[in-house]
Amino acid sequence: MKVKLKVWRQQDANAPGGFQEYETPDLNPNMSFLEMLDVVNDELTRKGVEPIAFDHDCREGICGTCSLVINGKPHGPHRGVATCQTYLRSFSDGDVITVEPFRAKPFPVIKDLIVSRKAFDRIMQAGGFISVRTGSACDANALPVPKESADLAMDAAACIGCGACVAACKNGSAMLFVGAKVSQLGLLPQGQPERDRRVLAMVQQMDAEGFGNCTNYYECSAVCPKLISHEFIARMNRDYLKAVIRSAFTPASAGASAAG
Repeated sequence: MKVKLKVWRQQDANAPGGFQEYETPDLNPNMSFLEMLDVVNDELTRKGVEPIAFDHDCREGICGTCSLVINGKPHGPHRGVATCQTYLRSFSDGDVITVEPFRAKPFPVIKDLIVSRKAFDRIMQAGGFISVRTGSACDANALPVPKESADLAMDAAACIGCGACVAACKNGSAMLFVGAKVSQLGLLPQGQPERDRRVLAMVQQMDAEGFGNCTNYYECSAVCPKLISHEFIARMNRDYLKAVIRSAFTPASAGASAAG
């Protein structure tokens, strides 16, 4: 099969970008979308044309770096899969496929289809960790965790930080990502000592990065390759409200002592 690609090309964040069209050679329908881009790049290299820059790593739907917008949808036409898990058999012979990077102000284009998601790293650095000493592995029953909480924490931990939620949101909101990361730790006993400080710091950093607000259209959970539920946004909002109220009635010295 053959397809026509309309690919966004951009030298860097400060350079103007635009779509370029490429005709593919004969392709195997069982190729992944990234393997198809590899073939196209081989053809471009042989012709002396600079290959298309795109990000990838594991190619197993684990790392999230393969993030592309395909025909207007982050990660492509299917639900619950990353770009690297999208195959050419999802398209028809002769299709025109538009490929572009994730669009969000906090995700500046590095080159072509590659964007910087360092904003997510800074949000995690603000509070996505625990300071409690956990030591070596303990007996399974020594630190009991209710099954419902454990299951929810595992669901939240499935977030790979790809940014599809941001790219799909009309406001460029990162609430699903932050909600998952806040909930992942806030649901477990080890995450309780810093629970308030964590949610306040991560939301503050999210706002500082320039992400927009959530207006509950749920495009974020619809395109998430790990099917993270938008219910984690509500959970984070509840934690944030409680933290704001508690911080307003807790003396600074007492809060510092409790945190220490």
